[in-house]
Amino acid sequence: MTTDTQTAPASRETLGFQTEVKQLLQLMIHSLYSNREIFLRELISNASDACDKLRFEALHNAGLFEGDSDFRIRVSFDPVAKTLTIADNGVGMSREEVITNLGTIAKSGTREFFSKLSGDEKKDASLIGQFGVGFYSSFIVADKVTVYTRRAGAEANQGVRWNCDQGAEGTGEFTIEMADWPSRGTEITLHLKEGQDDLLSSWKLKSIIRKYSDHIVQPIVMKGEKWDEEKHEQVATDEDETVNQASALWARPKSEITDEQYTEFYKHVGHDFEDPLTWTHARVEGKTEYTQLLYVPARAPFDMWDRNARHGVKLYVRRVFIMDDAEQLMPLYLRFVRGIVDSADLPLNVSREILQESKDIESIRNGCTKKVLGMLESLASSEDAAEKEKYAKFWGEFGKVLKEGMGEDHANKDKIAALLRFASTHADTPDETVSLADYIARMKPEQEKIYYVTAETFNAAKNSPHLEVFRKKGIEVILLSDRVDEWVVSHLTEFEGKQLVSVAKGGLDLGKLEDEAEKKEQETAAGEFKELTEKIAKSLGERAKEVRVTHRLTDSPACLVADEHDVSGNLARILKAAGQKAPASKPILEINPHHPVVLRLKYEDKKFDDWCAVLFDQALLAEGGQLDDPATFVKRMNQLMLEMSGS
Repeated sequence: MTTDTQTAPASRETLGFQTEVKQLLQLMIHSLYSNREIFLRELISNASDACDKLRFEALHNAGLFEGDSDFRIRVSFDPVAKTLTIADNGVGMSREEVITNLGTIAKSGTREFFSKLSGDEKKDASLIGQFGVGFYSSFIVADKVTVYTRRAGAEANQGVRWNCDQGAEGTGEFTIEMADWPSRGTEITLHLKEGQDDLLSSWKLKSIIRKYSDHIVQPIVMKGEKWDEEKHEQVATDEDETVNQASALWARPKSEITDEQYTEFYKHVGHDFEDPLTWTHARVEGKTEYTQLLYVPARAPFDMWDRNARHGVKLYVRRVFIMDDAEQLMPLYLRFVRGIVDSADLPLNVSREILQESKDIESIRNGCTKKVLGMLESLASSEDAAEKEKYAKFWGEFGKVLKEGMGEDHANKDKIAALLRFASTHADTPDETVSLADYIARMKPEQEKIYYVTAETFNAAKNSPHLEVFRKKGIEVILLSDRVDEWVVSHLTEFEGKQLVSVAKGGLDLGKLEDEAEKKEQETAAGEFKELTEKIAKSLGERAKEVRVTHRLTDSPACLVADEHDVSGNLARILKAAGQKAPASKPILEINPHHPVVLRLKYEDKKFDDWCAVLFDQALLAEGGQLDDPATFVKRMNQLMLEMSGS
């Protein structure tokens, strides 16, 4: 630690901060820096910039290195004095530069800066980053800050000491004086406020550095520690320990990075113990420049279904960590993606609010979305069995989340649709392995539509009476039993020119799949049973919108269908379970003219109303519905069975 004895008191000068800096300190401490740990990120970032600047200047004047071209940033602390020190061997500052950088606001001019301040936090936060005043975040945790610095290439006696005590009277002032400072670069010492003692811990500082500055290119060093048996505590050693990785993995060429390195980086960035399923790494150049390194985990996180939880990738700006879970960089239906985006264009102190409105972010988001969907598409369409197996595993973990994208991402709807997988009557198993492309490839030559059925469970879908005619004709039907499937089919109306049609909605038109004889038979049956359907409709009253003869049934006596533009029974039940009101609509009862129960009903008089009610209730149960009055249904069934048995 440096003391005042190294300075010449006669050269000390007390100067006042700009009025704007006083305002800025309040803005920074009370509004913009809600996370106190960010001060360390800012100071380390500034130290890294100082090293970068010296490296650039030394291209034309190697003497500036002063015989030391190995850059490093040192972090140290003194528990007794309650100080925290960040030092670098970068370009350093002259007296004039100290006044300019630490007494006024950046190099762009105070008037310009404050003419843009609006009192709107999200806009002001952007300016803080653009004008490079992150140094003032020191005062979040410190009431006194002392800076020693010397410009690279200057004499040892040209060092500068800057000091500001926000805890003393006259907080709008700082002192500056010349000092002997043998090494180039800058050392910032923070005298911590009360309640900040946890920062006087090697473990705490290392965790902050690894969280925010792990991939600063320069090594960030601290003194190593070892256990002292006598003192029963960790004590500092003379050996330096590099805390960060000291190289941005994503900034290196892909050819230099091994799969093991990609995997280890994923475990760090994704806080996961398992290897990732797959990843993509690319540098995007053009109007917006950024690097993306994005991973798909092998297993869904525990909070996957909490849509309010913050999910997203880490955001870096020029290799400096900005925020975890920047959800604006990835659409919500891809919230399982982990990784980083490193932008060359965003301001260093970009806030979440600014991310929502930034055109650069919109461009990055679109690029990342396309990259992830392309990565999944290459897995899904690969001829390699291992890759296909990876996609099957992905679908098992994240398929339901991806389905949300059908309604959320219109621009990529076709790409998402191609990635969807379903169960179908082709295998009659719950395994979701059928793509829409697979379905179309198996369609009958005369088939024009893609058919599906929705239900609350797989078995309810598989055994739905609506499938009977399709099974008879060998027509494949997609079986949908996830809650999100109703959302999917409401947005997915066609695929590759083929219309998606529910087998439980509207009048069933099989088109060319029916021959003329079948159509003629249906017309005849409709005429023969017209009187019966009218009689049933009168008996059911308000329960049914219409009663008609069906040709979609082969084994069941009746089924319920929704009108073409009404919500399905399944969707109505989902909305009700979610506490929402479903649009008012009544089902259509379709009867099978060849079934014995219907044929008996044609000649029933005495118990006609009871039989109609039972027929309707059975149809409702068969499609997964719930009876409004189960007790009456049971009583009615018992009476009818007793009468049929002659009791």
